[in-house]
Amino acid sequence: MAVDELDTRILRLLIEQPRSSVREYARILGIARGTLQARLDRLERDGVITGTGPSLSPAALGHPVLAFVHVEVTQGHLDEVGDALAAVPEIIEAFSITGGGDLLTRVAARDNGHLEDIIQHLIQLPGVVRTRTEVALRERVAHRLLPLVEAVGRAAGTSR
Repeated sequence: MAVDELDTRILRLLIEQPRSSVREYARILGIARGTLQARLDRLERDGVITGTGPSLSPAALGHPVLAFVHVEVTQGHLDEVGDALAAVPEIIEAFSITGGGDLLTRVAARDNGHLEDIIQHLIQLPGVVRTRTEVALRERVAHRLLPLVEAVGRAAGTSR
């Protein structure tokens, strides 16, 4: 889906001022509320906007240890293992990947002992061959999308 310069401005506002109202966004952008709502509806329908909830901190929820656990799976069992991973509350993301492993999970734990318990649980899941864990020491670039949104908007502006 094409994101134009106005879409980029809308997305920037949503990221930078997530608690403002549609009326306020329209005022800031200098466009009609109906125009803004139609754009928002299209961005949601096209899957650009995927949620509107708050961004939560696992560390503030008592889980400051962040680890990436690679999971190697027996052939033909990827779906079953994926379903089993979804039942582990400390797994906050999981992806099928290429390279060294079949799945990559992002795990939040209370401490290193808790992380070890989670890994031991994963190893015991049917279809899991082995795991490899990397503990994050410090976040260097926080999850962000605004630079990508702006790059897409710039590219849309230059391709016209």
